[in-house]
Amino acid sequence: MSENKHKGERIAKIMARAGLCSRREAEGWIAAGRVQVNGRKLETPACVVGPDDKIIVDGKVLQSAEATRLFLYHKPAGLVTTHKDERGRKTIFEALPSGLPRLVSVGRLDLNSEGLLLLTNDGALARYLELPQTGWRRRYRVRVLGDVDEARLRSLKKGITVEGVQYRSIDAVVEPGGAGKANRWLSVTLREGKNREIRRVMGALALQVNRLIRVSYGPFNLDKLPEGGVKEVEAAVLWAQIPGYFKDQGA
Repeated sequence: MSENKHKGERIAKIMARAGLCSRREAEGWIAAGRVQVNGRKLETPACVVGPDDKIIVDGKVLQSAEATRLFLYHKPAGLVTTHKDERGRKTIFEALPSGLPRLVSVGRLDLNSEGLLLLTNDGALARYLELPQTGWRRRYRVRVLGDVDEARLRSLKKGITVEGVQYRSIDAVVEPGGAGKANRWLSVTLREGKNREIRRVMGALALQVNRLIRVSYGPFNLDKLPEGGVKEVEAAVLWAQIPGYFKDQGA
C-alpha cells in the first residue's frame, strides 16, 4: 500500500471506477472480508493504494484502471439492462458486440423500452451521470393509447405525485400529426429518471404507453445509430462535455 497518500487513491474510489460497486458498497465489501491488498485482507476502507499494489476482490485480481470510455448503444426492446438476469432473460450485455471492455450502464431502460443507453467502463462516471445535479435532460418519444388531454400534459411541468412517489417537472407535448388516431406520439423530457417514471405518470393520466424510445441523454443523441449498434464517444468530446467529473477525479 502506498506510503505517500499523494501517490495513491482510496481503494473504494478505485473499486467504484472499475465498475464493481459504489464507494459505499465497497466499504461493505471490505467489512465482509472480500477485499485483499498485497495478500492481506483489508479491515478498513481507509486504505490508499498505488499503481504497484495488487488488489484482489472475491478472489479475482482487479486490473489497473483503463482510461475512461463512454459508448452510445441503441438498445432494442426485449432486453434487460443488467449483467445477469435471475429469470433467464437475455441482457443487453449478452447482445453487445465482442471486443468491448467490461461495461456498466448509465441508468437503465426497462425490458420493453428502447433507444439510447449510455455505457461506460468507469463505474464512478456511470453514477455521476445518473445524478439530476448534472442538469442533463433525457428526451423520449412515447406512443400512448388513450384520450390525450394537452392541458394535463402541460400541468406536468409542475411535477406530479403518483402512488406516493413525487416526480419532478416533466415536459410533455403532443407531436404534430396523428390527430383523431387511437395512438398518439408524445415528446417527453425528464430531468431525472426514476424507475418506470414515464409509464407510471402516463398511467396516472389514463394513457397507456405502448412504445417508449429514448432519443437523447444530455448532449448525446441516438441520431441514426442502428438498433443494436454501439458507437464510442471520442475522448475529446467526453472531456469537453463533463469537465467537472474529470476535475473531481484528478485526471
